[in-house]
Amino acid sequence: MTDEARPDTGGPGGDTGRAPLIVVTGVSGSGKTTVGERLAEDLGLPYGDADDFHPAANIEKMRSGVPLDDADRAPWLDAVARWLAAHADGGAVASCSALKRAYRDRLRRASPAVFFLHLHGDFDLLAGRLAGRRGHFMPVSLLRSQFDTLQPLQGDEPGVTVPVTGTVDETVARALRAVPAPRG
Repeated sequence: MTDEARPDTGGPGGDTGRAPLIVVTGVSGSGKTTVGERLAEDLGLPYGDADDFHPAANIEKMRSGVPLDDADRAPWLDAVARWLAAHADGGAVASCSALKRAYRDRLRRASPAVFFLHLHGDFDLLAGRLAGRRGHFMPVSLLRSQFDTLQPLQGDEPGVTVPVTGTVDETVARALRAVPAPRG
């Protein structure tokens, strides 16, 4: 689905009469935190960053240049899912890589109304961003493993892919056009 039109918001993840529950996904360096925070602010919704839910062992593993496996991700995804479920009635925005369909399905089982906003950029663009980022545990060396793991959104998943070329403001504007509108 392109970012140019508001998606059909009927059905799961769509127009439930409630504020949206949005998960901003993508590989490291795609802008999940920046876009997620801005979306939450613009929509008047709480924001949660999945990086804050990682156990210390996961952070140390990534900091050491070792990619996480599914066993590492399971408790982390469960913590993110609990946060989403706790915010389902009032809506929220969360950032979570959710690279595989199985990971997104796990989040959706806890909160069926989740709408995924996948931020997409090519390897060179995102590697350049990561190289300039300071104070984050995710090294550039793990970006390739994230691209190798990435499974794009499928047609039956409630969500949209938004390109991250251009400025942050342009990406946020695309995202705002793409997500289900909050309902009063």
